Amino acid sequence: MKQMRRAELRKDPDWALEVLERAPYVTVSMTRPDGTPYGLPLNLAKKDDSTFYFHCAAEGEKIDCIRCNPTVSLSAVSKCSPKYEEEKQNFTEHFHSAIALGRAEIVEDRDEKILALRLICERFLPKYMAHFDQAIERSLDITTIVRITLTEPPVGKCKPKAE
Repeated sequence: MKQMRRAELRKDPDWALEVLERAPYVTVSMTRPDGTPYGLPLNLAKKDDSTFYFHCAAEGEKIDCIRCNPTVSLSAVSKCSPKYEEEKQNFTEHFHSAIALGRAEIVEDRDEKILALRLICERFLPKYMAHFDQAIERSLDITTIVRITLTEPPVGKCKPKAE
């Protein structure tokens, strides 16, 4: 990735992964077949330090983009708080953010699809895991899973609140 202008705000890849993992939505940016950008917030679940999953329908713009150009960009922001600093008469914003580049692939393997759905459900609806197996029986064959494998370490950026 390109060098960050304010290098003092840069955080290491582990910190950036934590931001990506904690954000309820991660914006995934893709390229449409006509070359125009397409980005949308998605619920991602992390398998390990380089693998994320999301689910979607078998047809649609996301699938068209991935089939045309599997390179994606991930972006997440957390702990965002705009602030007016009286003493400096300055408008600012304190935040944690992360970006990453990856390759998206449609998962065909049944066991990996189930694993991905389990990770997504455990992350977002852990209280309802008793219903997971029934849901898999009903919907696995009509659910598409996309795996995003990071192609380089993520980059974090933080502007902490002044103490």
